[in-house]
Amino acid sequence: MTTRIYTRSGDEGKTGLFGGQRVSKDSPRVEAYGTVDEANAFIGIVRSLLAEDDPLQERLAQVQSDLFVVGADLATPEVEGKTLSYHIPRVREGDPTRLEQWIDEAEDELEPMKTFILPSGVPAAAYLHLGRTVCRRAERRVVTLAHTDTISPHIRVYLNRLSDLLFVWARLVNARAGVRETPWIAPKA
Repeated sequence: MTTRIYTRSGDEGKTGLFGGQRVSKDSPRVEAYGTVDEANAFIGIVRSLLAEDDPLQERLAQVQSDLFVVGADLATPEVEGKTLSYHIPRVREGDPTRLEQWIDEAEDELEPMKTFILPSGVPAAAYLHLGRTVCRRAERRVVTLAHTDTISPHIRVYLNRLSDLLFVWARLVNARAGVRETPWIAPKA
């Protein structure tokens, strides 16, 4: 028997979390991990635009894997201090440190910023900028969820650092492509 992608279990507007709990598809928890999934898809677009041998490919793939962990962590609620599923990977305290190292390495290759820049450039850079904004939205959704549910504080830190990394990588991709950044010029009063 073939397993089908559709289950019909969500037709009434509910979805299952890890551990079996059913919640509305517009719950803050589903909004949070759904937005993380959206950020992951934008990173997939970036990977499709970069050459297979581009040095960022491996790191982007690692970020995509990390985002699956973030999503799984968010989809596994705690009840009375215990997770409903013990087989789910969790975001660890050291995960953002790896992103900070990658930020530092990329910034070593870039000219220092002197002004705000407009999100633009080659398609991969533009999608990194878009992924950054989705990552920021995911971070906001996680903050909203944390008002009512217990979540790992490492998730917020990871998403915050990831949005910084995606910004720096957008600059790096443009720099490596020889594309100059477009500075934002404030309107005259």
